[in-house]
Amino acid sequence: MSIEYARQVILNEARAIEGVAGLLDESFVKAVEMLLGCKGKVVVSGMGKAGIIGRKISATLASTGTPSLFMHPAEARHGDLGRISEPDIVIMLSNSGYTEEIVDLISPVKKIGAKIIGITADAQTPLGGNCDILLPIGHIEEACPLKLAPSASTAAMLALGDALALTALNRRKDEGSFGIEEYAASHPGGALGRSLMKVTEVMRTGDAAPVMAGDSTVVDVVLAITQARAGAAVIVDAKGVMSGIFTDGDLRRYVQKDHDIKKDRIDTAMTRDPKNVGKDTLAAEALSILRKHKIGELPVTDESGKPLGMVNLKDITGIGE
Repeated sequence: MSIEYARQVILNEARAIEGVAGLLDESFVKAVEMLLGCKGKVVVSGMGKAGIIGRKISATLASTGTPSLFMHPAEARHGDLGRISEPDIVIMLSNSGYTEEIVDLISPVKKIGAKIIGITADAQTPLGGNCDILLPIGHIEEACPLKLAPSASTAAMLALGDALALTALNRRKDEGSFGIEEYAASHPGGALGRSLMKVTEVMRTGDAAPVMAGDSTVVDVVLAITQARAGAAVIVDAKGVMSGIFTDGDLRRYVQKDHDIKKDRIDTAMTRDPKNVGKDTLAAEALSILRKHKIGELPVTDESGKPLGMVNLKDITGIGE
């Protein structure tokens, strides 16, 4: 019973979102163009649950290349209206279109000269009839058993706000003005931030990433790995180009056979042609390679194949999770 009702809630909200998709028209295109041409910032405002959705929309805009902030409509009437300037765009959210705090903002915002994008039921409301561009969500029946608690309507608002922000992002991406590097710049923290870093930002270098000549003895390489507290060493040829790698796993396999660790050259015990990545590879991609091939170390090389450093699984575990 409970599961069946929960499914109905989810399906009701999905239908509300699908309904909004069918309402998209040239007004949506104009709204995207307005965002792309904005010389100021995008101020998002909504009251109650619509305000919570507005905060998320503003956050999505800000992280995808559109400077944005959220302004509480009640606080706007007590000084926060000063956050808005003439070149700005104000996105106002109200399911009914009659929310007092939102309706009261329309006239002052127009006096400032900022443009208004309204997300509300339709044009037959104070907000819908007085905004510069209307993005309608239609009259939506809430998923709540009382048909009162904002649920399907807020899901539709969120989807429409995401569509607006991400369509603008897609245009910027196609134009080459916003890509992964720009996205990474605004996401420096947490697992997401690490996943957007390049391997050069997370790799081990110098003494922590030993590089040994191919004619070194196995024992010399083992000592270098131990001193660096690393899991592997990159082996290079006479020109300094990577020719192989020697890992803890290679050492275990080596000692199982009758070898002389003090005399044998490392190029007879190393793994040849190891997996490696270039310096512009994202850390998330490096992690994927490490996991796919079940290895703990991944050399980073330059265009000529010379080692730059080593990506260690332990250093980037958690990226993308």
